[in-house]
Parts: sequence; C-alpha cells; structure tokens
Amino acid sequence: MRRRDYDGRDAAPRRPRPAGGGGPAAAAGVAVKLVIAVPVGAGLVGVLLPAFGYLPPIGADQPGLAAFAALAARPGLAHSAALSVGTALAATLVSLAATASILAATFGTRAMAVTDRLLAPLLSVPHAAAALGFVLLFAPSGLVLRLLSPWATGLRVPPDIALVQDPWGIALTVALVMKETPFLVLMALAALGQIEARPRVAMARALGYGRMAAFLHGVWPLVYRQIKLPVLAVLAFCVSVVDVAMILGPTRPPPLAVRLLTELHAADIDAWLVGSAGAVLLLGLMGALVLAWLALERAAGWALARLRDGGWRARRDRLARIAAMAFAAALTGTMALAVVGLCVQSVAGYWPFPQVLPANVSAASWVERLPGVLDTLATTLGIAIGATALSLPLAVALLASGVRVGGLIYLPLIVPQVAFLFGLATLVIAMGVTAGPVLVTLTHVLFTLPYALIALSGPWAALDPRYEMAARSFGLPWWRRFVMVRLALLTRPLAVAAALGVAVSVALYVPTRIVGGGRVATITTEAVAAATGGDRRLVAMLALMQLALPFVAFALARGGPALAFRHRRAMQGRA
Repeated sequence: MRRRDYDGRDAAPRRPRPAGGGGPAAAAGVAVKLVIAVPVGAGLVGVLLPAFGYLPPIGADQPGLAAFAALAARPGLAHSAALSVGTALAATLVSLAATASILAATFGTRAMAVTDRLLAPLLSVPHAAAALGFVLLFAPSGLVLRLLSPWATGLRVPPDIALVQDPWGIALTVALVMKETPFLVLMALAALGQIEARPRVAMARALGYGRMAAFLHGVWPLVYRQIKLPVLAVLAFCVSVVDVAMILGPTRPPPLAVRLLTELHAADIDAWLVGSAGAVLLLGLMGALVLAWLALERAAGWALARLRDGGWRARRDRLARIAAMAFAAALTGTMALAVVGLCVQSVAGYWPFPQVLPANVSAASWVERLPGVLDTLATTLGIAIGATALSLPLAVALLASGVRVGGLIYLPLIVPQVAFLFGLATLVIAMGVTAGPVLVTLTHVLFTLPYALIALSGPWAALDPRYEMAARSFGLPWWRRFVMVRLALLTRPLAVAAALGVAVSVALYVPTRIVGGGRVATITTEAVAAATGGDRRLVAMLALMQLALPFVAFALARGGPALAFRHRRAMQGRA
C-alpha cells in the first residue's frame, strides 16, 4: 500500500536507512550472511572430501571412487533413490497446487481470513508429532477405521494391509502434503501483501473470467515468483526428510536419506565414506529435481498461456471453490483429530479393535514416565531458547543493516540437511570439538535464523518510516529511535519470530542426531526412537510434549504483546 503525504497526495515509500550508519551496519549485515553461508559451505566440503576417499582422521588419504563403488553395490539403492525423488516431487506438486487452489478460491472473501486462522496453527506442529498423529489415525487399528467399523467396513479385526509404511510411500507423501501446504499458503499470503492483487483480479473478472481463473491468470504467476525459494525449500526438505520417513515411509528399502543416516551412524568407520558418497548422490538428486522443477515451471506457464489465449474463462467454478476450501478445512480437522487421538492414546488402557474409545483410562503412564523425560524436556527447551536467542538478534542486525537479504537465507533450507550436516560434523570431529548441547544449539541457529528472517522481513519493510522521522525531529539519537520506536512497534512480529524459532528448533531431528552424535537427546529424537517400539502410550506422551512446546511459545507470542500494550489498542493490532 502506498503511503500518503500529509496533504493527501501519494508519496513514494522511503526505504528505511540502516541503523547506526552505513559502513558498520553494512559490515554487520554481511557478517550475518556469512554466519549462514560459511557453515553450509564448510559442511559441503566436509562431505565431498570423504566421498572421494579423503578423510585422514580415519586413515583414508588416497582419493578415489571406492566409496561410490561400495555405495552402488548396496542392494535396493536405486529403489531408495526413486522413493525419495518420487515422494518429494509428488508432495511438493500437490502442496503447491493445493496452495494455488485455496488462494484462488478464497481471495477477496472472508474465507481467506478464516483459512489463514485455520492453517496458521498447523505451522507450530512439529513434523514428527504430525507423523505420529497420522499413524494413530490411519494405521490398520487406527482411529479412522475404528470410527468406520464394523458398521461401514464390516471389520472386527484390523485389516492386514499396509496403510502406513506402504511400499509406494503414499502415506509419507500424504503426511508431507498435510504439513507443507500450510507453510506454502502462509508464504503466499505474505507475498500477496506485496502485489496489487485486487485490481488485477477485478480486471480479469471484468473480462469475463471466473473467480478462480481470474486469480490464477492475473495474480498467481506474480505470487509464485515471490515464493519460488520457499517452494524449493519444501522440495529439498521432502527429498531429505528422515524423521517422518522413519515413521511413515517404507522400510524395505527405506528412502535414501534414512539409509544415509544409518550408514553415517554405523559402527564401521568405512561406512562414513559410503555415507558421504550417498550424501553426494542426494545432492545430485536435489540438483536434478531442481532442473526438473524448472522444466515443469515452463510447461505449466505454457499450459496456462494456452488456456488464456484459448479463451478458457472457467466461469462455473463453484464446485472447485468448495473443494479447495474443504481441503483446507480437512487439513485442520485431520490435525485436530490426531491431537485428540494422541491425548486419548496417552491415557488409554485396554483398547480392543474396533472400539472407538478405550475400555479404561489411566494417568499412570504420565505419572510413571514423566519424571524420566524431564531432563530431556529441559534439554529440548534450553536448545530451542538458546538458538532463538542467538538467531533473533542476528536477523534484526541483518534487516537493520540495509543489506539485501536475498536468497542466501534459504541456503540451509535448500541444501539437503543430511548432506552438509554430516560434512559439518566431520569437520567438528577433525577439530577435536566434543559434541554436546552447545554445539547442537549453534547448529540449530542455521535453521532458526532463516525462519526468523522470513517472519520479520515483511513487517520490517512495511513499517512506516515516518514514525522514526518524527522521533528524529525530537532529537533522539539513532539507537534510541531504533529501540524505542522501530523495535517497539515490531514487538508482535518479533514475538512471533521468536515463537517460530522455538517451534523450528523443537522439531529438528537430523541436525540433533548428526551433530549431537547421539549424545544429545531431545523430545523429538526420543519420540522418533519410541515410534519404532510397541509402547503407544509412550509415543503419544512424547508427541504431546513435542506439540506443547511450540503451542506455549505461540500462545506467549500472541498474549505477551497484547498484555504489554493492553492500554494501546493500535499497538495490539500491529502484526
């Protein structure tokens, strides 16, 4: 939105000046970028060298391709790679199509605000907790079949079919869609704020296009251009996901990232070289996926242009709009049902199939096991708070410096985690640094910092600079203007960024597992480990704890500023 001068005329928005002057502030911004780029680059070097046979600490000092030959000899490798590529591509395509459909169906209506409120809470749900809830719902003895049996299915015993961990990765793909669609919708909503969408849609509607077609032809290409990097981040996450794949993915063979983690944690040191070669293969697959995605972009653009040139206006789109909104509601409903199921499972006693509710409930599992996981809970919370406390000032420093953020912030999200994190762990071991919570916290910063920048970039740029100009007219120095005006006005976005950092850190599995070297246990690592066992009450209890931490963080982010500015109504509404 264009701001206006005091006489009512349009005035071009002014770019806020860097806080504290150009030179030092710009240097600080470049330094923050290096905080992201250097560890990722070092990690890639640390994985490339062992992959080609050079890792002196274990006596490997003869470069060659032996590790790749050993990797190629692993049975089922091609199947594992195909699973990773297929599930990643399918999940990203479906998530992006769902995002475009939901926005097209709800744009310009109250349903868009409702959709935002419905999907936003799903961001706080960790991937592992979502996967565990998915198992509880859709397993052969899960809640969905219990609700349908025996009156609809005729089943009185669980069916002997693989509804989860199916050999085709369907359950894994569906779960990834359920988690990644809300992320892309919220990224697209943020991008809409930087586009003059309403005039474009109004013009297309005047030309006879239906509501959804008007949005897809006039607005969606511009939105997609702005969310392209988040889409690639989703693609990279899906191809290298480990925790969700261990819970929901096939096991014979598993996806490639799961196999690599097994290789990298094998007792045989030579397996490190094979695992490094596999990480390079995963990097190559990601590169191939990016090229395939770019080709799909061109094909989709060509198809959309043909439809537009052919006069297809899709005026009758009511059913499509209802379907898109129903899909958004189904995502939230599924997650809500999963949380309810986890709560019931955590206190369930004897629960035979097909009974919808357990025959008896007891809190004995919580009473007995909660003291044993308090230390793990404290470690998880300490790492999350530490990573957030480090990433938030770095994000503020970069934004205040005036240095263009650019696509570099997505680097840790676009490069497959297994690939560069193992290289980073190898370099840390070579330097003689002992793995522990501090090292894991610093590693988590690589992931919490990009999300903090994503959360703050929009509100930071949208803040009217005239507030600081007014403060400057009173003679306030730059640092007081920065703290008392800009940061004060951005209290709510800062709180949301902090809550998002906590949620991201709590959900991280691969960085904790690889860099922690198995010595650092968090709620997420314990939940994934418990998922392979048979104690469903323990699994449900750990999943609920994993859910509770981000929920509390976001509740504080919403309630804290409202309480602090309860006498300042305009400050309460600033997002």
